Amino acid sequence: MDTEIGAQPPHETPSPEHRRPSGVDDATVAAVGKMSEALECVERARGHLYSFHQLMGHSDLLLGEAVEALAEADHDAIAQRIDNDMIGRNIAPGRWTFQLVEEFDDGYWSTLREHERAVRDELLDGRRHVFEAEMKEKRRTHGRSGHEAKPSD
Repeated sequence: MDTEIGAQPPHETPSPEHRRPSGVDDATVAAVGKMSEALECVERARGHLYSFHQLMGHSDLLLGEAVEALAEADHDAIAQRIDNDMIGRNIAPGRWTFQLVEEFDDGYWSTLREHERAVRDELLDGRRHVFEAEMKEKRRTHGRSGHEAKPSD
């Protein structure tokens, strides 16, 4: 979708970095957009993994406080049983959550980011969000306040 540039105020035309390169077809823009959407979904999953990591760490500390409270309430055998079995326990064979986070970041996440960037570089001159920028151009009310193509500054 090539937009005429000229008569419109600058904030009414998409930024060059969001415009489709010359000669790129709709199917390519859609395919690259789908690749970026997949990465965005993995980014969300990564955030949930970090939340899981932090929640599990906090839970282990809370469980430690519960064990201390049980011992202070003269329930030493119960406190010792939970302390021995649960405090510092791996959540997967040989791993705490920080190790899962590191493996995910160094493996799947980093590799997918490299592929997504390579696809954009090869097919869209490295431009990001071209599909979304074109969707914005189709959906916004041109010339209406609050519907500008980009910031005016």
